[in-house]
This record gives sequence, structure tokens and C-alpha cells, in this order.
Amino acid sequence: QVQLVESGGGLVQPGGYLRLSCAASGSILSFTAWAWYRQAPEKQRELVAHITNRGDTKYADSVKGRFTISRDNAKNTMYLQMNSLKPEDTAVYYCNAGRSYSGGYQPYDYWGQGTQVTVSS
Repeated sequence: QVQLVESGGGLVQPGGYLRLSCAASGSILSFTAWAWYRQAPEKQRELVAHITNRGDTKYADSVKGRFTISRDNAKNTMYLQMNSLKPEDTAVYYCNAGRSYSGGYQPYDYWGQGTQVTVSS
């Protein structure tokens, strides 16, 4: 069993910043990559960024240059630093455990409960 718990969401003004955290526990050694997804109202869940166990990262074009994904292996915790936030970043953000392949990311069915991020003035 794997447990993922997100935290750090909230209400922020446009141009502001937030840092999301995802604490992992359980049988996590089999996963080779981790990711952040988001889902806005009436939209499909989309991949925001992923990071491999080697530290390689990849971002969606919509967040490139503004968001940074990272991991603290000693704490089994993944982060998403979100800067220069825009109203269109408003969504529920989820962390996921999966695997990487040829630069892509395949999610496994391990999700956190999500944390709401609202960007509004």
C-alpha cells in the first residue's frame, strides 16, 4: 500500500506563489517517478510536472519557467514550487506515483486526496 498526502494549497493573488508538498509512505521503492497533476472544474486532469528518481524533470508548457518540481528523498516528500501564479492555475492539485519512460510519464493508480489552489484577486 502507498499513501500520498498533499498539503500547501490555498488562496493567493495573481502573481503570488505557493509551495505544495506531497508526503509519501508505504511501499514506495518500486516507483521510478513521481508527478503533480491538476484538475480544474469541468476539465480533464492534466499532468503538470514529473520528476524521476534520478532527478530528471519535465513540465507542461503552461507552467514551464514558473513551477519547479523537486524531491527530498530522505523525507519521502515531493514539492511543487509555484511562482507567478495565474487565475488559470486554479485547480485541485494531486500527487501521483508512477514510472518514467523515454521522457514520458505513466501514472499508477496511487493518488493523494488533492489540495485546492485558487488564484484570484
